[in-house]
Amino acid sequence: MPGEYPSARRESGQRTRGGQAEHTEHADAESAGSPEPGLLDSMTSAVLTEQVAAASQDDPEERAREVCLRLLTLAPRTRAQLADALRKRRIPDDVAEGVLGRFTSAGLIDDAAFARAWVESRHHGRGLSGRALTAELRRRGVDDGHIKEAVDELDPDAEARTARRLVDRKLAATIGQAPEARVRRLAGMLARKGYPPGLAFRVIREALEAEGIEAAEPDAFLGDEPPADALDS
Repeated sequence: MPGEYPSARRESGQRTRGGQAEHTEHADAESAGSPEPGLLDSMTSAVLTEQVAAASQDDPEERAREVCLRLLTLAPRTRAQLADALRKRRIPDDVAEGVLGRFTSAGLIDDAAFARAWVESRHHGRGLSGRALTAELRRRGVDDGHIKEAVDELDPDAEARTARRLVDRKLAATIGQAPEARVRRLAGMLARKGYPPGLAFRVIREALEAEGIEAAEPDAFLGDEPPADALDS
């Protein structure tokens, strides 16, 4: 009937609006009860990470791998250094040897390359002699064969040039002192870097003679060589 149409329309509109409201309320309830997809992924990842970490704590081999990878990420290490780190973390010896063997086979542990890089860096950067470098590498557990190969790459002329460069750098700070005091000071510096007395005095004498100063005989000032473990590190 014509008079009833507006009423029906209003009722229909109410149902429609009510349906929209019901749909909206239902969606809000679902939204409130469920995390967003991104949040769900984060929560799942965190749980899985915790489970993996817990599992690795129960697996000494996995713990050994994690320790080695973490240390190697920070800086190159020798096999002996990594073995010592695993021992301190109470990794069984047989497990540690297995992991270290696999890392060595994969090229992640390479003591020969470590020795070469150490010699190159410490000789040119710190001016250390082959003798001092040998002592440092032995303290880090590098095999004598690898040490010899790396140190032999430093020829005697290279050591003499490095020693002279060190003396020239220090010489200006000794100007005004007595010749004997200058020799002692320069010789002590070279001794701490592992240079033998004969080579040390030769480069010191050459440097002082270039200034017109006659250096004293070495026996009176150089004394005995310092022990290997007392060398500058």
